[in-house]
Amino acid sequence: MSITRRMLLRAFGRPQGVLGRLGGMIMARSNRNCAAWVIGLLEIKPNDAMLEIGFGPGAGIALLVERTPAGHIAGIDPSPEMLRQATARNAAAIARGHVELRRGSADALPFADATFDKAFAINSMQVWPDVMAGLKEMQRVVKSGGTVALAFTPHSGQPKHGLVATIAAAAFNDVRMVETENFCVLATRP
Repeated sequence: MSITRRMLLRAFGRPQGVLGRLGGMIMARSNRNCAAWVIGLLEIKPNDAMLEIGFGPGAGIALLVERTPAGHIAGIDPSPEMLRQATARNAAAIARGHVELRRGSADALPFADATFDKAFAINSMQVWPDVMAGLKEMQRVVKSGGTVALAFTPHSGQPKHGLVATIAAAAFNDVRMVETENFCVLATRP
């Protein structure tokens, strides 16, 4: 692995150390518009139970807090630095019990079956240890008929080609891509 790739992973893919702190600050600004767009695509109701996989610095979680005043929001991220930043950004909602943030991986979600109405990930699927295992875990924790969204900004490094087929292969229904300057695959859990 090249030095540049290792540095980018430390800043953005699996944030840690000084580069992770800097990466979190950049992601909080650069991914906020994409998070707002995805949250709009999900048509969230005020009492929905929501999951964000790879919450990064917690900007998307903060947007969800505004949209789900009677719901529950959970998030998982493998980076201790992102957990720290997201916890600080969402401290009041965590103290009220509205938000629950955990450290962990997409391929082993620490939640019960059929817990969430909707789940999403922004710019994180491309760094999951096992994409298909992560998709199967999303399917496990989302309620039947629930929606999942996997979104990417142009700088994510995620190619569009084959993405719909990959998500369909994980046995989701109604798999479709929506594109603006960002792109997102939406799907329904059977």
